[in-house]
Amino acid sequence: MVLLRAPLCLLCAGVLVYGTAVALGQTQVTATSPTPGQAIPASNSGTTFAGSVPSQAVPGVLPLSLPEAITRGLKQNLGLLLSRADIRSAQGQRWEELSSLLPHVTAAPYLTESKVNLEEVGISGVLIHVSPAVGPFSYFDARARVTQTLFDWKSINATRAATENVKSVDYTYRDAHDLVILAVGNVYLQGIADEARIETQQAQVQTAQALYNQAADQVNAGVSPDIDALRTKVELQTRQQQLIQAKNDFAIQKLSIARVIGLPPGQSFDLTDKSPYQPFEAITLEQELQRAYASRSDYRAAQSAVRAAELSRKAAAAGYLPSLVFDADYGRGGAHPSTATTVYDIRGTLSIPIFTGGSVHGDVQQADARLEQARERLENLRAQVESDVRTALLNLQSSEEQVNVARNNIDLADQTLVQSRDRFSAGVTDSVEVVQSQQVVASAHEQYISSLYNYNFAKISLIRALGLGEEGVKTYFQGK
Repeated sequence: MVLLRAPLCLLCAGVLVYGTAVALGQTQVTATSPTPGQAIPASNSGTTFAGSVPSQAVPGVLPLSLPEAITRGLKQNLGLLLSRADIRSAQGQRWEELSSLLPHVTAAPYLTESKVNLEEVGISGVLIHVSPAVGPFSYFDARARVTQTLFDWKSINATRAATENVKSVDYTYRDAHDLVILAVGNVYLQGIADEARIETQQAQVQTAQALYNQAADQVNAGVSPDIDALRTKVELQTRQQQLIQAKNDFAIQKLSIARVIGLPPGQSFDLTDKSPYQPFEAITLEQELQRAYASRSDYRAAQSAVRAAELSRKAAAAGYLPSLVFDADYGRGGAHPSTATTVYDIRGTLSIPIFTGGSVHGDVQQADARLEQARERLENLRAQVESDVRTALLNLQSSEEQVNVARNNIDLADQTLVQSRDRFSAGVTDSVEVVQSQQVVASAHEQYISSLYNYNFAKISLIRALGLGEEGVKTYFQGK
């Protein structure tokens, strides 16, 4: 320990300038985890993105397009709101780490008057009679104290690790942003498909009604047996049941949409985008993989977590290194404020660890384990990114082909139904062939709706796999 006696004003000013420079030298980013270098825990599970904080109801019926639904989801979705709160919490943790490198200034003036009983402190039985009470005594001291760490490699690396963790949490928030787009896109496309099924079932009910009327007329005319009318009546009621179920499925799906994007449960709204189909331009796998590695926020968060773990390991190993702390106080002191004089104390302390009882060794081992985990998570995520991109491209290609086939099947099934009804009218066949043809038409429409949903969801999944966010939605859903 080195004691220095010198005027304090210039030294205090230098310490404050140094502390300010340290604070400004730290990059202003957004979040950190509780332990520098430790992997960021996933605070958002898949279920949180299915919920939201409801907004105020809008009078009347709200027209809702896919971009508008995504915009609402990005404001109200629970998963994104929780991730945003994680950022604020992490910012506070970063400042806690940074505080060890910034100057601490305190002031604690006091004025004391005391009287001491000598017998209480063991002074009694002296030869000369002295009163047992001595005093009163007055004390006054008013100082400002400054404490500044001049060098502590452990604190420096811990702060740098916290800064990298802040970046990691910020990327995690951006990844939650992309997950909201995926969740909203999924429920919206399901809503479009359910609404299309209602229109299809309504057309099937009308066709079944016309077929039943035709069969009933022929039974009344005596040219067809009663079983033809009964068979077509069963078909009609089956289609009516399916229509009721389709309407119920669509109503429930609208509740799911409202939950994801933050609409009140009683809010009326219409989906304005109807089964968008836009041919997809061919892209190369290698180009898209490089794009994904550069854009995926979860991958970049994992990279920042590795860098944070490396700095955390350095901070742990720095526990073996000495540190230098500056401490000074300056003010007035004396028996009474009226008689106080200038007092100050300046000291610089060099702390040299000699034996730490194995604590530093334990810190290093834990930091090594966290670093290894962070690197393994990064490699796993790199493989997952490639798998996501490959899967999305395969699904996109397959579903696009299915859309084309399903569209052709609808035309063929419609022609088959027309010919079957003509044959039934001519008495060449019975109602079995017509009912079967109608079932083929219904199946063809269902396949088309399902393949169109799969195609559009594959595009949403590709947007997620590439980390394109709202930009990808604008690019791949232009022709709605």
